[in-house]
Amino acid sequence: MAGCCGEPFWLEPYPDDELPDTVPGPEARYEPRESVSLAFLAALQCLPPVERAALVLRDVLGFGAAEAAEILDRDAAAVDGALERARAALPPPGHDSAPPPGSPAECDIVARFADAFECGDTAAVLALLAEDVWLWMPPLPFGYQGRTAAGYFLAALAFRGGSRRFRLVPTRANGQPAFGCYLRDEHAPLAHAHGLIVLTLGGDRITAIARFLDSSVLGRFGLPRTLPEG
Repeated sequence: MAGCCGEPFWLEPYPDDELPDTVPGPEARYEPRESVSLAFLAALQCLPPVERAALVLRDVLGFGAAEAAEILDRDAAAVDGALERARAALPPPGHDSAPPPGSPAECDIVARFADAFECGDTAAVLALLAEDVWLWMPPLPFGYQGRTAAGYFLAALAFRGGSRRFRLVPTRANGQPAFGCYLRDEHAPLAHAHGLIVLTLGGDRITAIARFLDSSVLGRFGLPRTLPEG
């Protein structure tokens, strides 16, 4: 189905070399890679402000209970309550964990997605997706959930019945596999920048696809505006 997926308007991808290298405190529950993923950040924005702050301080940054209460200027019981509500609203750490970056499992999924997407093969892309996959297009505040809706989007809007073909250039964003997306020119041996695709993996499936429509983000990843064919 199509609908609002809570995607914040300001969310933008950033290259892995811009990830913070600080070590979270000993009480952190989320790994650094999990805490900067687009899916986690989007879900985080759905929480009320106090719950969001409590979860970030305790489970992402690893502050102790007393420290978090002091920072938030609230008593410890209130912070604990906010934290429990936030934990209940988000998947637990490590839930459907993605394969490690650069692992054979990750490389296999990423390569198969790239081949299928460049060929405009909707069925092959859908075979890689989780049943409840989310597909969203920042900065638009809505998305598609489920394979059926994702298949409609890919066939009718992205590939347009096979009339549009793409080239994908691999990169990484927010600790996740990503691609610079280029639309092949029908009249010249060129492919033109067409935004960025970021994949969220869970187990052996793709659980979310973020299709950033703004091609200006490619410069942050060292990617050009046009690619020569061949």
